[in-house]
Amino acid sequence: MTDEAPDLRASDADRERVAEVLRDALAEGRLDMQEFDERLEAAYKARTYGELAPLTRDLPAGQAVTAAGAAPAVSLRKDPVPDSGWRGRIVGGEGSSSWAVAIMSGFQRKGTWTVPKRFNCFAFWGGGEIDLREADFADGEVEINCVAIMGGMQVIVPPGVEVVVRGIGIMGGFDHREDGVAGEPGAPRVIVTGFAFWGGVGVERKPAKAEQARLKEQRRQERLERRAQRSELHASRRDERREDRERRRQGQA
Repeated sequence: MTDEAPDLRASDADRERVAEVLRDALAEGRLDMQEFDERLEAAYKARTYGELAPLTRDLPAGQAVTAAGAAPAVSLRKDPVPDSGWRGRIVGGEGSSSWAVAIMSGFQRKGTWTVPKRFNCFAFWGGGEIDLREADFADGEVEINCVAIMGGMQVIVPPGVEVVVRGIGIMGGFDHREDGVAGEPGAPRVIVTGFAFWGGVGVERKPAKAEQARLKEQRRQERLERRAQRSELHASRRDERREDRERRRQGQA
């Protein structure tokens, strides 16, 4: 596809590719919800590349949009199916943060960071959150060691990651609901260890923010489709009643 083809008709795949860029921008805070809704609606209504291009021109993912005029750079050949993406997230190295402490306070490790082979955290009358959904991993197997005394910690992992829970609780506990769930091929393994006394360590699985935005938008689109179907059905019934009344009037005439 040439870059000088803004009048070329866009496909459903082109519109969906622009929608993905918008969802990522929403998750990163580059667009607010109103801007996202307006641009997404315009993307799904777009008929040509020239109509799609302005929707992502001011976003970092503008590589998806050509500078010359506008058309998203969509290849006409079928690209190979990518792997699960985990290979690119196991980056080696030492990790960007190896410990955290909360004493009558709290801590967070979230967003883009590199989980070391062993991450140690301690909470006393406090709490902590270790969010791995957007993290990279220093190794294919990492250990999160949690010590919670009269406090609590929450470990959040993305779908696809294997979780093993080996912690010990005394008048407290470790959440084992995600323990033993099979991981995706190539995904890292997260081992949660440690000790909880009058406290607890929770482990939950949540999709990343971009995926949450995509699912939310999917549900919104489904609601709009159902609403449109109901409106179409009501309009059809209204037309039928109108035709029936017209036939009765003609029969009485």
